[in-house]
Parts: sequence; C-alpha cells; structure tokens
Amino acid sequence: MTKKEWSLKKLLAYYEEVLRLPHQAEIKREIRDEEDLFLLLCFSDLLGIPNPVSYYTLELYPEMIERFHDWHLRMGMEKSPLTGIRCC
Repeated sequence: MTKKEWSLKKLLAYYEEVLRLPHQAEIKREIRDEEDLFLLLCFSDLLGIPNPVSYYTLELYPEMIERFHDWHLRMGMEKSPLTGIRCC
C-alpha cells in the first residue's frame, strides 16, 4: 500500500466517524427499542397476549432467555414477571 492510499483510508475513516458520532446515542436507543419489541413479541404468549406466530418463535426461546434478565431489569422489574421463566 502506498502512503497516499493509507492516508485516504484514514481520511475516509475519520469522515465516517465524524458523521456517525452525533447520531450514536440515537442509533443505540433505536436498537434497544427494536430489541424490546422483539422480546415482547417472543414472550407475548407468556404475558397473555395472543401471538399468531408463536410456533415460529419457539425456536428462539433458548437464545432469548439469556437476554430476558437484562430486559426485565431495564424495564424496572426486580424479578421476572413470568412464572414459567426464572432467571434471577
């Protein structure tokens, strides 16, 4: 790699960082909100909300159990609101 190519890559990386920096908090908040909605859809049957795609979400439960603890703590619940899932 020549010095010119190296400096161009550094310049592009810096440019992307400058553009992304002011919106970083917004992006994290949107990702967190989408994850919360996804968790609600996955566990809606256990909360008493009918879920038309519950058959397809059963495969996701083992992976989602790991994130469920962080989710209910972030929502302000000290213990799991679901009797079938004990994570604490």
